[in-house]
Amino acid sequence: MTNPESSTIVNIGVAMFTVSDQDAALEFYSRVLGFELRDDTRFGPEGEYRWVEVAPPGSTARLALNPPMGGTPGGGSIGVETADVAAEHKRLSALGGVDLDDFMEEVDGVPPMFALRDPDGNSVWVVQA
Repeated sequence: MTNPESSTIVNIGVAMFTVSDQDAALEFYSRVLGFELRDDTRFGPEGEYRWVEVAPPGSTARLALNPPMGGTPGGGSIGVETADVAAEHKRLSALGGVDLDDFMEEVDGVPPMFALRDPDGNSVWVVQA
């Protein structure tokens, strides 16, 4: 049940992962998952901060890759969708060096999926669309 007066939020636009090295994270998401760079902006009085966003081609949702702010990197989780999860698992397995779980077949109506982790331990769940 929705109450139109309770919120003006209509979309999840940006998910955020904490990473130890923004350049290394950008390399991982672009090389391993084929994400494209959507934003790479310096800000702050001396340009000491950096906002980096990546996304799958055509996606309206983005993933921000942020340095730790009072915490440690890693520990986040997102889900991404593909039309052929088995083929994507095979592609990632062939790359080598990817922290990749086994492929899970459909069970009790739950779609086929698997998880992988970026170099900081953030989880990306790849799910059959």
